[in-house]
Amino acid sequence: MPAERDSRAGRARSFGPVAGAYERSRPGYPDDAVRWLAGTEPRDVLDLGAGTGKLTRSLVALGHRVTAVEPLPEMLERLRAVLPGVTAREGTAERIPVDDASVDVVTVAQAFHWFDAGPALAEIGRVLRPGGSLALVWNTRDERDRWVETLTEVIVGRAELDDAEVVHAPIAASGLYGAVETATFELRQRLDREGLRELVLSRSYCAVMSDEERRPVLEQVAALFDAHAVDGRLELPYVTACFRTVRL
Repeated sequence: MPAERDSRAGRARSFGPVAGAYERSRPGYPDDAVRWLAGTEPRDVLDLGAGTGKLTRSLVALGHRVTAVEPLPEMLERLRAVLPGVTAREGTAERIPVDDASVDVVTVAQAFHWFDAGPALAEIGRVLRPGGSLALVWNTRDERDRWVETLTEVIVGRAELDDAEVVHAPIAASGLYGAVETATFELRQRLDREGLRELVLSRSYCAVMSDEERRPVLEQVAALFDAHAVDGRLELPYVTACFRTVRL
């Protein structure tokens, strides 16, 4: 629906002003997960919706030839500063600025749910070589720890990924891809007080709030840190959820 798409687009654009907090506070991805997503042999990889390059740098470290595409100039500026040797282009998932059949793998980290899935999957299919793969990944907070569940409640942000709706249904509807494989990995992130604060600020649902709305949220986050930190640090657990499928 148009209103829903406009709301989603508005929240996606909210990452621009918090690009610095995003770069400083968001975790990367486990090496085993990156190998599962993109393979171990060097390939031509398009990292789509690359943000500040959290996944991009891991792909480069594994020896892949990476092109990063990101729609927000503020995020792209951070990516280019961290990875000056990577080809980085401004563009969207619905209009990808690379040639037909030019990449072996398209990776999407923490971003596929922002795409207009139908057009995006068609564009991804256009840029993939025959037999190329689409690989999606999300770090989701592991709410088996009670304090993590409380954090989710405080920041009004759902941690669980509805992969049936977000991943499987649109990929099947496109008719362009094979069966979706899945894998999960564990990740733990150590955060100090400011790191946790910036992590919350980098979430879309917090970024779109007014200062007045955001203030009590950050106060509760600070109280949560004080209650659960050990030696000035919290360890935030994640489940890294991975999906891959082959272009038919």
